[in-house]
Amino acid sequence: MAARKLVKRSRKPLAPERAPETVRRKSSRQSLDPARIELAALELVEKDGLAEFSMRKLGAALGVEAMSLYHHFPSKGHLFDALLDRLMATTVPLETSQPWRERARAFCLAYRALSQRYPEFARYMILHRMNTRGSLAWLEGVVKIFTDAGFETELAARAFRSMGYYLMGAVLDETAGYAKGPSAAEPVPAAEQSEIAPTVAKLGAYFAREHWDRTFLVGLELLLDGFERQLAAQDVAEGL
Repeated sequence: MAARKLVKRSRKPLAPERAPETVRRKSSRQSLDPARIELAALELVEKDGLAEFSMRKLGAALGVEAMSLYHHFPSKGHLFDALLDRLMATTVPLETSQPWRERARAFCLAYRALSQRYPEFARYMILHRMNTRGSLAWLEGVVKIFTDAGFETELAARAFRSMGYYLMGAVLDETAGYAKGPSAAEPVPAAEQSEIAPTVAKLGAYFAREHWDRTFLVGLELLLDGFERQLAAQDVAEGL
């Protein structure tokens, strides 16, 4: 039997192995975590604005498909709720061992500072009903500033709401309000403004941004003074 002639066959170099597509998708998803997604979402909201935010854009910013985000957050609403809870946790009032007025002042300053840091998301934050688990726990801490101080139920509710009116009004004005609002089609020339409204012109210098901090503090102290007077009046009435 004739010997078979051995033929050498050239072998092509093996291509590097690639993980199946499903494995790659899983790996990308596992590289994400809620904290990373939330921080990237906040950055994107502040960069592009609330109206322009989308899960697709967030996925692109993170280098993943939008569907990977839904593994952690079922919807944009769920993601925003998580952002709300994350931010509210940074403005938790001081311990109950501190005087109520000091707790109230520190809380207001922290809330305002947070809004200045995230002015775009602040508009969502201010209008939210605070009915997530995290925000509801935060809300409990805020109202207890007044109940712990001894305000009776109705007075505590009115004090809390009044503080909210002042605080949220200030934040809205500073982040998205007067300076960014609509203007007249033909504004009054500067030279004529002082003739029509001389008092407004005189006070106008103190409306500038560099005076916002001082104005906020003056208003806050006046508000807290009023609360203290109401608390003292309640104590007198209860002592009768």
